[in-house]
Amino acid sequence: MSGTSKLTVVGAGAVGSSVAYAAMIRGSARHIALYDIAPEKTEAEVLDLAHGSFFAGSGEITGGSDVSVAAGSDVVVITAGAKQKPGQTRIELAATNARIMDALMPQLLEVAPDAIYVVVTNPCDVLTMLAAESSGLPPERIFASGTTLDSSRLRWEIARRAGVATSSVHAQIVGEHGDTELALWSSATIGTVPILDWTQDGAPLFTREDLDAIAADVRDAAYTVIRGKGATNYAIGLSSARIVEAILRDEHAVLPVAPVLHGVHGLDGVALSVPCVVDAAGAHPLPGTPFAPEELDRLHESAESLRRVAAELRG
Repeated sequence: MSGTSKLTVVGAGAVGSSVAYAAMIRGSARHIALYDIAPEKTEAEVLDLAHGSFFAGSGEITGGSDVSVAAGSDVVVITAGAKQKPGQTRIELAATNARIMDALMPQLLEVAPDAIYVVVTNPCDVLTMLAAESSGLPPERIFASGTTLDSSRLRWEIARRAGVATSSVHAQIVGEHGDTELALWSSATIGTVPILDWTQDGAPLFTREDLDAIAADVRDAAYTVIRGKGATNYAIGLSSARIVEAILRDEHAVLPVAPVLHGVHGLDGVALSVPCVVDAAGAHPLPGTPFAPEELDRLHESAESLRRVAAELRG
């Protein structure tokens, strides 16, 4: 990582402060800035983080309510927006958060014109589509965090049932970060073993019905957390920090993020999560990702769902 690497997190709410905290304790960036229009809240979050910086290494944490704190950023993670309420779908957030994003992007681009932008605010896929159109940024430089967290949830659930480390599970959620997302079961493995061939006590551990139930649990996981505590924040903070690291360390890591796709899997002009190589230049979809026919059909259905929402927001 460059000694001058800078991350700005936009939004000092539960998600934004968790992104900053995760990035600080993981050493994701040398400089971390927190920006929010609420000065007292932002100052308090920055102060709380700064007080613990002694225990996290040599990073620097700054912030404020003036967008100039984002100047010179290498990566900007956008979390600002209305938070999801219990029982509310991500798509229902779209109109309010689209207005916030529309106001934010010109200001951020003025002070951080060379940054890579990662959209976490929900519905992140639709907002990425609208922000890409209004900003004119190339697709690799503005993308949603997408199903990176969903894929982690999926791997955790499979690992828990199989009794293996999560790092030994190779499975991904793709499509919308939300109700139409899908698991790529056709290529999912535990170690090198296809998931339907994994056995326990000599018998297959997973049936197709089990996998469908797991995918539904993963899809609805955020709603479960929101009902219990009001917001999801720790896991999205960690997954966002992981994306930042892949960019700032030029890792060429494969992560399921969501740039606007052009000619990938027969899709064009829609932001959907697919496996992408994430490096210092941004996110680059892997066109060779295998899909079973029914999975590809569901991916296109997910795209159509997001297109309809984006069309309504464009008016």
